[in-house]
Amino acid sequence: MRNSPKFLLFLLLFSFLKITAQGDLMVMPKRVIFDGNDRSKEVNIANTGTDTATYAISFIQYKMAEDGNFIQIEEPEEGQRFASDYLRYYPRRVSLAPNEAQTIRLQLSKTGEMTEGEYRSHLYFRAVEKQTALAKEDLQKEEDGISINIRTVFGISIPVIVRRGSTAAEVELKNLQLKVEESPLLSLDIFRSGNQSVYGNFTVTYKAKGQPEVVISKVNGISVYTPNDKRHFIFPLQTAENIDFTKGSIEVHYEDPKAKASATVTLELN
Repeated sequence: MRNSPKFLLFLLLFSFLKITAQGDLMVMPKRVIFDGNDRSKEVNIANTGTDTATYAISFIQYKMAEDGNFIQIEEPEEGQRFASDYLRYYPRRVSLAPNEAQTIRLQLSKTGEMTEGEYRSHLYFRAVEKQTALAKEDLQKEEDGISINIRTVFGISIPVIVRRGSTAAEVELKNLQLKVEESPLLSLDIFRSGNQSVYGNFTVTYKAKGQPEVVISKVNGISVYTPNDKRHFIFPLQTAENIDFTKGSIEVHYEDPKAKASATVTLELN
């Protein structure tokens, strides 16, 4: 799709659908889920830069820390199962000219070997560096008379989740706290139970007697992946400039429509 109407349509779709982008690489969608009778999925990538770029594609494994950060691992945590053992994908290496797009196809296999529950791996797109002469601006470090050239390797990953059999999840919100300093911050703990991850949205509403309710923050796409049963989350209140936090209450609602999991917690301010 090089400089073609198809590529323009592709970018238009990107503008409406959920994407992940970093550097000059755009990836759509930003999550892939095999559920029910799904056997194949597609991931679309596009080079929005001005130079040709090559990407090596592979699976990597992550565990989620309690603060939401990802830590790369080689072996699954207790209760965690990798999806990559049951997935095939092609191509595995892609070169994209400027304004060129490519479809990556994923196929589910060996499903008869899977037990009930959720499996997860992350599809990783790693930029392959061109073999060029060292530039003056490259960071160099001298150690024992040896010059070491250090360059950052660009990469982006998206979760690929396979659900087998009956899966479900429930959530509960606890330990809601408000800190009003330079800008107001909320912190809370999300507790997840069941054999399915959750991926939901927060809506924060301020309520005070005699005043209309005001939505003071929305945060989308907050996940708690199996096998984690807890995530600590901190986020700012985006539209709270004229709110009097010495009275009233704050209600935080979390909902994952696909998992049919939701929870609400309230903090009284007076």
